[in-house]
Amino acid sequence: MMSGPMKALSYHFIFAPGTRYKDLAPVFPDILKIVLAENDHFQSPEDEENREMFIQMNMADLEQDRKPEGYNRKGKFRLMFPLDRMEMYLRTNVAKAPELRRTGEKIAEMLSTANVKYEVAENANEFPD
Repeated sequence: MMSGPMKALSYHFIFAPGTRYKDLAPVFPDILKIVLAENDHFQSPEDEENREMFIQMNMADLEQDRKPEGYNRKGKFRLMFPLDRMEMYLRTNVAKAPELRRTGEKIAEMLSTANVKYEVAENANEFPD
């Protein structure tokens, strides 16, 4: 059975006015670890150094209150930071909506733990294939 191209699904965290990138710093390593684990990237003991380096690269930006790189490698989920607005989102071309929502809710818990204020929007933008 043939189907059309998969539509990208996204789960957006739109940060409240006044939120700064450095507000994400306390929980960002845990958020990135969720995404890496879901993608099964850098999970072996041999990969720990690469995982920590990736986390530190993002943390250096956050601690300077700059937009971090996020995680935009091929995998189940990408963690993106748009250039033009204070937002972070999970994007997938392969995961099903319930899986995206479950992962998004894990990240939402982390943000709430850090008292980061945000609104959630699912599939807020359509993405070209």
